[in-house]
Amino acid sequence: MDREVGVSAEAGTGAAAGTGAAAGERPVRVLLVDDDPMVCAGLRLILGRGSAGQVEVVASVPDGDQAVEAVQRHHPDVVLMDVRMQRMDGLTATMRLRALPHPPEVVVLTTFDSDDEPLRAAAAGASGFLLKTESPEDLVRHVLAVAAGEGAVSKRTARQLMQHLHDTVLPPEQVRAVRAVSTLTPREAEVAGLVARGLSNSEIGERLYVSTSTVKAQLSSVQDKLGVDNRVMVAVMVTLAGAVT
Repeated sequence: MDREVGVSAEAGTGAAAGTGAAAGERPVRVLLVDDDPMVCAGLRLILGRGSAGQVEVVASVPDGDQAVEAVQRHHPDVVLMDVRMQRMDGLTATMRLRALPHPPEVVVLTTFDSDDEPLRAAAAGASGFLLKTESPEDLVRHVLAVAAGEGAVSKRTARQLMQHLHDTVLPPEQVRAVRAVSTLTPREAEVAGLVARGLSNSEIGERLYVSTSTVKAQLSSVQDKLGVDNRVMVAVMVTLAGAVT
């Protein structure tokens, strides 16, 4: 991973994500998989201090081929995964983690280069994409959202994803996406569109004047109808179908 992970250690110390874990609640356990020790050190500081005790980095490993063993040893809730590493790339490592009996959520940190890594990472089972230039506050917020089962598609990432798809999509993929999205109810299509714009479940609930639990239920139905199993692929499908402008 390059050192663009957009935040200095100093910046991370001021990123409050809330009031801290409530008494008796354990923090979200995070494993870092990255071959750059400086990036790992920065992420540790950001997630530790910036989350006000809501997140704990339990370990870090420098290559994807060590991810499965580290997960089995440390039992993280969320893995922050680099894409390019020397022995095993992050996409292969993500697939192996998601094949475990009780897999952690995986968030890929990406720069959205001109290749298809973001889409392949989603297909491998990643729960979210975050740009390496995300602010400390957004990084903490999205890690907490992923741990809560929401997935992570930040607003900046969503814009990058839409542009990438518009530039590279093939007609057959669009046809399949249009057919799948056409099976959604108007409210489900609205929820899916807001997911593609990078809104969290709570933000969608506020926008539509419904509870977060209602949004979760509608999003679950959306995923079933689209034949996908994570939030990122919902964004991909509705973007391919032209449901997001």
